[in-house]
Amino acid sequence: MIELYHNGMSTCSQKVRLALTEKNQDFKSHIFNLRAGEHKNEAYLKLNPKGVVPTLVHDTTVICESTVINEYIDDCWSTPPLRPQDAFQRARMRIWTKQLDEGVHAMGGVLSFALVFRHELFDLKGEEETKKMISNLSNPEQKNFMTENVIKGLDSRLLPGAIARYKKLIMDMDKELAETKWLAGSDYSLADIGLTPYFLRLSHLQMAWMWSDFPRIADWFERVQERSNYQNAVVNWYNGDTILLMAEKGSEAEAHLKKISA
Repeated sequence: MIELYHNGMSTCSQKVRLALTEKNQDFKSHIFNLRAGEHKNEAYLKLNPKGVVPTLVHDTTVICESTVINEYIDDCWSTPPLRPQDAFQRARMRIWTKQLDEGVHAMGGVLSFALVFRHELFDLKGEEETKKMISNLSNPEQKNFMTENVIKGLDSRLLPGAIARYKKLIMDMDKELAETKWLAGSDYSLADIGLTPYFLRLSHLQMAWMWSDFPRIADWFERVQERSNYQNAVVNWYNGDTILLMAEKGSEAEAHLKKISA
């Protein structure tokens, strides 16, 4: 029995669904509206004290943190393997997945909130109520993140760093893909699964221009989208309203973001 607590458009949820679907594992879905704070309810916080998604429950075993969840999935179901057998290649795979937890995910959050999620919060709670909620946050790091990205939006001081981090990621991936078919060798792995949602988020934000000069990145992204797990784990869970809002706000911000990138 597999249960997954997740959100349709959450990058971390997408990467876990990609792994489960690649392993042909069905799961019982518990889906949350993150902007409405449904993941902060008392019952869920007992499963995941951080109150983030996703959380995997396998029989009575509770696993949190998407990178850890995906390695757990690969340990539990051996076919097809999603980690290289060669020790060096496996280490290379972990270099990619480690990056997600050490900067890429956070910078993806900067772009998402500064461009789009701020508008969802304002529509749901009202602008003044959202500002009041942010001012009452007790965690200084979270308060600064929300102040910069939700209140200031495109004037966020964190945006240049977010774009710079993605530029570095794209250049590093391009070098790797010049040597191998997939990010950790000749086979599709947790590295490709982990990176897919972050490029999808850029694509939804109309920011595919970031790899317009990197044909190997474009080819890699096209190939991951052609896989059967992509349709079932990602596309089937799309929130159409959010995608439309991403496209709208991403297009409006394109000139500003390109100026920052330059």
